[in-house]
Amino acid sequence: MRKPLFIAAAVVVGLFLLAVSSVGIAAAFAWPKLPDLASITDYKPRIPLRIYTADGELIGEFGEERRSYVAIRDVPVDLKHAILAAEDDRFYEHGGVDFAGLTRATALNLLGGARRQGGSTITMQVARNFYLSREKTISRKLYEILLALKIEKNLTKDQILEVYLNQIYLGQRAYGFGAAAQIYYGKNLKDLTVGECAMLTGLPKAPSAYNPVVNLERAKQRQHYVLRRMLELNYINAAQHDKAVADPVKLAISRSQQSVQPLISLHAEYVAEMARQIAVDQFKDEAYTRGIKVITTIMKNDQAAAYQSLRRGVLDYERRHGYRGAEAQLDLADIKSEQDEQLEELIDGYPDQDEIKSAIVLSVTPKQVHVYLRGGELIDVGGDSLKYAAAMLAANAPQQKQLRRGSLIRVVKNAKGWAITQPPEVEAGFISLDPNTGAIRSLVGGFDFNRNKFNHITQAWRQPGSSFKPFIYSAALEKGFTPESVFDDAPLSFSAAATGSQAWSPQNYDGKYEGPMTLRTALAKSKNLVAVRLLQAIDPAYAQDYVTSRFGFDPAKNPPYLTLALGSGAVTPWQMASAYAIFANGGYRVQPFVVKEIRDEKDRVIARVDPVAAGKQSERVLDPRNVYLMHSMMQDVVRRGTAAKAMSLGRNDLAGKTGTTNEFVDAWFCGYQPNLVGIAWVGNDQPKRLGSGETGAMLALPIWMGYMEKALHGVPEQGMDVPPGLVHVKTDKGTDDFIYEENLPSDTAASAPTANQATN
Repeated sequence: MRKPLFIAAAVVVGLFLLAVSSVGIAAAFAWPKLPDLASITDYKPRIPLRIYTADGELIGEFGEERRSYVAIRDVPVDLKHAILAAEDDRFYEHGGVDFAGLTRATALNLLGGARRQGGSTITMQVARNFYLSREKTISRKLYEILLALKIEKNLTKDQILEVYLNQIYLGQRAYGFGAAAQIYYGKNLKDLTVGECAMLTGLPKAPSAYNPVVNLERAKQRQHYVLRRMLELNYINAAQHDKAVADPVKLAISRSQQSVQPLISLHAEYVAEMARQIAVDQFKDEAYTRGIKVITTIMKNDQAAAYQSLRRGVLDYERRHGYRGAEAQLDLADIKSEQDEQLEELIDGYPDQDEIKSAIVLSVTPKQVHVYLRGGELIDVGGDSLKYAAAMLAANAPQQKQLRRGSLIRVVKNAKGWAITQPPEVEAGFISLDPNTGAIRSLVGGFDFNRNKFNHITQAWRQPGSSFKPFIYSAALEKGFTPESVFDDAPLSFSAAATGSQAWSPQNYDGKYEGPMTLRTALAKSKNLVAVRLLQAIDPAYAQDYVTSRFGFDPAKNPPYLTLALGSGAVTPWQMASAYAIFANGGYRVQPFVVKEIRDEKDRVIARVDPVAAGKQSERVLDPRNVYLMHSMMQDVVRRGTAAKAMSLGRNDLAGKTGTTNEFVDAWFCGYQPNLVGIAWVGNDQPKRLGSGETGAMLALPIWMGYMEKALHGVPEQGMDVPPGLVHVKTDKGTDDFIYEENLPSDTAASAPTANQATN
């Protein structure tokens, strides 16, 4: 036995001497040709583009390499010790190459065994990661040694370790321990436990083999090895070791969520994509690697409120229109138990949609559906929660839609427990902004970004319906009409020449006609026939010029025909938000914007938006008297008109207009409080009927209300002052109103109080 060991030792010594001499020879020839170390000495890690809310919440990350740069001074001691224990315990003692360790590794490799030893120091790994391939050849190893020596000559030990822990690949597209901590555990480095530090430091050896997401048992074996080494080196004591071994592994990412960014909990994907496009337009591909931060204008709480309210409104619509049945029928013939791994593989093809969870039906009775959720959770749906899906439980239900063993369905958890639901076919959008600056407070471009990336706020051109009427009424006020001007709510009929398309007989939504009424009442009740007569009186060409020049609408998409009175043109919710902001802020044009500033990798501001605030540098486009009258008329829409449901919010400073297009294709509510505008839209991507009774008041208004209830919580009510030039008058019905001073009949002008007197 001794002879083979003696021979092996002699061989090792010989190889060691040979290696030393080889290094010397190689150094003489190769040292002058070694690459420049600028990429390390002036280390600039490839840090992804990150998008934040105005109040600091991360909402998006873009880049092939997920990396969060961490300075060596911010690395916790436990992590530093775990790295040294796992990779190079003599790092602070050797000069870049641990020849004793290299000799030991060579000996073990010659003696054989299941585990091969590399003998690479942390410095050698840095050299390899920056400059060399991973091929296992003598020449590559020699260059690795030489580069390590050169690195040690130019950088301090802490600088080398800092480069290592920020550059090393750790699986899941994570480069560096800062990113790995976030991706695997949803934590910052400083919050990692000893066991979590050991788990992460086990990854550099083989990120795929020791990845806890893919192979938890193997990852734990590597973790235990690192913990044992930390104990041997007195980095931790026995109690710490035992606790770390016993602690359960709690990952922030599962096998089915490998593409998810676990730290991004706020749903602002449409905003993040808009910000990404802005950054790439300015910085091209460099945007993804230089650590640029884009600070948007949206607010965390506003965005959460908008997202939740939109989804609740859409799901309520789905429940009103019945259950369509199973999404798919899966083959469970080979499933042996309720925890069979194949169930997880089958459900992987059907991603969850946030709170809407995919589920596989395991068994069905008339009173209960037993289902499997992603991750192995088993739940039962029964009682009142089954009523929604009752038709698809029947024996005569369509085979492809019937709920039975193997059916793929969706469930959602509410206050009463789990209930069956379904992904909606309808789409929706919501946007809110500060009317005084144009800063976007929230933006939800659709029901689910991962399902449909089309941004309905900025890209969807839709008919606005009656939500367009306030712009026509505003034009009429400039023409001399007043809120008390009377028009007949009676049937009308027009030829094709008058409409620009075909003969037209407009109708009111309810099919009823109430005869003569004031413009104030007509807007509150959304009377179509009055709006058409009003547009006819002021001339469609004038109205088109007015709404495009004052409110910024596209004239080509809003032609000067009588149908314009009913919103037959095309607008985007973004445009509607900008237009309603003019009513809210007193008559000034502001430009909506979603990016506040852009910062570089050193957190220096390199671009900033300085908005033109209403009332200061911005352009006045509406007479303040016009604004006040339109505001009061739209307040009546909320107080006693089609949006009266909004009075349940308990505020008196809300104004707006419902909108429903012909055949119930689009539903809108556009409304505001003087410091906050909100626009809600619901419709189908391919325009089709939403269903009888699915008006703006029924569909869009609840979404707007759900947002405003949270966004205005604790915000004092704010009125609008009566501007000079308006005169208070008594109407024929004995009510109070205002008209332009120049429109006051000459025989009453002397006795009429001024606008200032009217406010007392």
